[in-house]
Amino acid sequence: MMFVYCGLYIIEASFLLIAVGSILKIKQLCKFCDVRESSCPGKGVCQVDCEKTAICEHDNEVCVSIWRKDDDNTTVETVCHNPVNPLYGVILDDYNNTKCIMKEKKDMDTKFFICSCNDEECNENIIFNSKPLVQSPLGSALLVSLVPPLIIAIVVITSFYSYRVYRQQQNPRKKGQPRDFSDQRAIIAEEGSDSSSQLANNLNHNTELLPIELDVLVGKGRFAEVYKAKLRQGSSVSEEHRFETVAVKIFQYEEYASWKNEKDIFSDADLKHENVLHFLTAEERKGQRQYWLITAYHPLGNLQEYLTNHVISWHDMWLLGSSLASVVAHLHSERTSCGRCKVPVAHRDIKSSNILVKQDMTCCLCDFGLALRLDNTLSVDELANSGQVGTARYMAPEVLESRINLENIESFKQADVYSMALVLWEIISRCSAIGEVQEYKPPFGNLREHPCVESMKDSVLRDRGRPEIPNSWTSHTGIQMVCGSIEECWDHDPEARLTAQCVAERFDDIEYLDKLSDCSDSEENSNTTGSNA
Repeated sequence: MMFVYCGLYIIEASFLLIAVGSILKIKQLCKFCDVRESSCPGKGVCQVDCEKTAICEHDNEVCVSIWRKDDDNTTVETVCHNPVNPLYGVILDDYNNTKCIMKEKKDMDTKFFICSCNDEECNENIIFNSKPLVQSPLGSALLVSLVPPLIIAIVVITSFYSYRVYRQQQNPRKKGQPRDFSDQRAIIAEEGSDSSSQLANNLNHNTELLPIELDVLVGKGRFAEVYKAKLRQGSSVSEEHRFETVAVKIFQYEEYASWKNEKDIFSDADLKHENVLHFLTAEERKGQRQYWLITAYHPLGNLQEYLTNHVISWHDMWLLGSSLASVVAHLHSERTSCGRCKVPVAHRDIKSSNILVKQDMTCCLCDFGLALRLDNTLSVDELANSGQVGTARYMAPEVLESRINLENIESFKQADVYSMALVLWEIISRCSAIGEVQEYKPPFGNLREHPCVESMKDSVLRDRGRPEIPNSWTSHTGIQMVCGSIEECWDHDPEARLTAQCVAERFDDIEYLDKLSDCSDSEENSNTTGSNA
């Protein structure tokens, strides 16, 4: 009787899994590595030699491989990407293939091949100079005959797995027995992140501390220190890739409130965005009397450091500015990108040192220690208790004056927009499109390094001062449009400021106008050439 019962249960579970599978779209599994050197000659079939496999973050993402050659340097990059959006300016038009067949893009600075496909780990093998294969009748017959047994095998395996999970739920682990991590839910690697953790996928973050070795101190703030660190991989990984680089933000025991607030904000699934720092896990390190947040690591550092050391192009300025507006708009929005309701979040400490620069020259917003979830259930007293927070240099006039309108949660978003405008000004100040570029200075650079609230009140409230926008900046049409948005964003009246969504849409308009201008220039050049002929 027990055998019959188990058999019936397995069959029932099989049909249940098949039904669920037909409803839920399974996310794609792709090879996912940053740009790395490769020995692939760009002929025949090559393996990308990427040891990392990631579940794509979004349902509609496909696998992509990119091969570049610049002089003697050959690199390969593997990512997940939504084919609706351009990647390096290229529209993916071949993603319905099950194989990654390389296509050359001629208008790149380097020799550039790209392929996309829509099958499990299909971007591991990249194919150059591929010709269409003619499938023989025998091959078709073999394929048809093998499909039914394969489906049966999959049903049996999934049924057995379901029964095993059911038995584990009925017989939970007793105290003193060893832990089993085999059925723990995986952390999904973030698209475009400069760091993703394979080992973190296999650990129960609530019970086991990750094997992390701190490397060097890369940042220090009011509440915590940030370290570049090494996350030890499993024993099956080769010695060369035994460690993965992550970032560790360390709070001392007395800063528990700040750690908990940032952990809770990061734990909100609706916060996930390509320009929000990818969160791995949070830990309490009782031995060191510390609290840790473990996140992706971005080697280019924060935006303030990057602007100090680099003059950026117009294109990079557009990438940084548009991605900043996009991520702030995402925080402030009451809906996710797929239309699901979410609680808006005010960052409350937007500044260039709280923004990281990703490898693709987009912004990555971090440091949510002061962030506030703008829940409609919050009372005025609860909002008032949040206090005057942020960095004085970037505080909006109403925050400096402690006169923020607590009756309207939009007030917190308006204060964020003011701070964002100052960061956009910083980005433009180091853009080559403005003409002569001066050394980096923060907003209100005439003040001391860390001005107090009273000093900022004098500049912002009494003198109504704002960072200077010289006439020379507006000779570039795109810069002129961004400066116009900046001036509307740092308006003294919070109600008169643009929303972050409006700024993001204006950046999209600028990109469209740039493309029209490029097309017009190309037509003009071709007409000139024709008339000369």
